[in-house]
Amino acid sequence: MRKLLICISFIGTALSIHGQNTWERRDSVNGPPRGASASFELDGEAFLIGGVDVEEFKRKMYSYDLDQDDWDDELSLGGETGSGLERASAVGFSGGGYGFVALGAGTSSALKDIWRYDPVSDSWTQMADFAGSGRTGAVAFVIDEIAYVGTGQDADGLTSDFYRYTIASNTWEEIAGFAGGQRKEAVGFTMGGKGYVGTGRGPMGYFADFWEYNPLTDEWTEKAEFPGTPRIGAVGCGNFPKAYIMLGEDNDFNYRKDVWEYNYFGDVWTQRANYLGGTRTQANAIVVDNRIFVGLGYNGIYHDDFYEYQPLPVGLESIHLAEVKVYPNPATSYFTLQFAWPLENPKVKLYTSSGADISDEIYMESFSSNSCSIRLLSTLPSGLYYIALEENQLAIGLKSIVIR
Repeated sequence: MRKLLICISFIGTALSIHGQNTWERRDSVNGPPRGASASFELDGEAFLIGGVDVEEFKRKMYSYDLDQDDWDDELSLGGETGSGLERASAVGFSGGGYGFVALGAGTSSALKDIWRYDPVSDSWTQMADFAGSGRTGAVAFVIDEIAYVGTGQDADGLTSDFYRYTIASNTWEEIAGFAGGQRKEAVGFTMGGKGYVGTGRGPMGYFADFWEYNPLTDEWTEKAEFPGTPRIGAVGCGNFPKAYIMLGEDNDFNYRKDVWEYNYFGDVWTQRANYLGGTRTQANAIVVDNRIFVGLGYNGIYHDDFYEYQPLPVGLESIHLAEVKVYPNPATSYFTLQFAWPLENPKVKLYTSSGADISDEIYMESFSSNSCSIRLLSTLPSGLYYIALEENQLAIGLKSIVIR
């Protein structure tokens, strides 16, 4: 018999868990300290490549084994014949079982090449050039095996154009330009099947805005503004249903160590524990197996340290947090949500652990002002899910669900 085990956890802002919202030191990255490296996740490991130190631009790559807490030397960009491919402020991403590094600049002008790393053959292959101009300080994110790359600075100045790269066909196509305008050294990442871009520097100064890209409609939507100081050279990452922007250099030229968490369901920001490594810009943030790692960077000196962030449990930051009960628990094909106070127009939405909206898999059978009965329309794969409760388009509650 199919069972739906429902873990009720409508979590308020006052909740505090020992050992969470903390940073832990991990093994330092191999090689000399550096900043402005590219990074990607591949086969359950973190990869760092390139960057710049006090002496030169780099093309060396290293991989981090989470279980062993250890870094290994990997094949440099371009392999044994890759001399001249050194670069900093490039973009990195992964998809289709490969890692990719593109754009950036080294001893030559801004680059528009893209290189694919194959972990099986341990080799690099040059792919179709980026369809836009050569540039540095761009952003990149991947949704459903398609990479999205844009913004940055080229030979003519700041840019806002954006392109998608289909990994399977090795082809580029221009899409809607970034609605936030021209900028460089912003943050870009994926969360919940959508792309996010924020902060950076534009023609008139530094930004604190935050935008969401929907690949289904090719549209950008402005979200809640980043509440930290406007900045460049920050790092960002998404780990559904939360995302983070941290570090960087602000508009008063101060290096930052503050960490801010964004909640996908509430469209709200909350400040979290400062980065343990101190202030810096041009660092790296990588999510591997739902674990968040941050390291490297520059604050007058270059760094090689590396840390892991332990987040608080998934919750919803909202003054409208609902008090909700559910029964029966465990459930089979039906469950009922009971509200502590009357609601006029509740909406229940279901999400996978990676953020895909599968609300069409549930149906509200009945509703009264204090409760609603929900039916599952199909057999879902075992795993973790989230149910979000909304009232008049305002997220007012969130709980995790394990389906077995």
